[in-house]
Amino acid sequence: DQEPLYSPARYTVRIFGTRRNEKIATHVTVRGDKAKEIISKGLAVKEFELKKRNFSANGNWGFGISEHIDLGIKYDPNAGIYGMDFYVVMKRAGDRVSKRKLRKGKVGQRQRITKDESIAWFEKTWNEDFAKVLDH
Repeated sequence: DQEPLYSPARYTVRIFGTRRNEKIATHVTVRGDKAKEIISKGLAVKEFELKKRNFSANGNWGFGISEHIDLGIKYDPNAGIYGMDFYVVMKRAGDRVSKRKLRKGKVGQRQRITKDESIAWFEKTWNEDFAKVLDH
């Protein structure tokens, strides 16, 4: 029910066999309960453990998995095995102030999300699954 967006190659790389503007990747934005469900499946592959370096200074976080079949997706011989990256953008209400066209403003320091707040939210949200953030 949702169409992915295709990302083209910026330039030709003969070693990889890619040409300029050839579609090499896809990405999709998912929000709400569906996003939480997809992220839970991805975190289950990682056993609900992330490293501190998975969290950026502005509170966003992400992780990757090397094989999509770990999510329960059926293997397709035509497509092969491919990896996936999950990236979560954390924002508080009012962030649109810096994005809108008219009367653009700055988001105050207290309104921004820090790395520690993001880690606390992650551990609280997936607490029932024993989520951990490792120091490594």
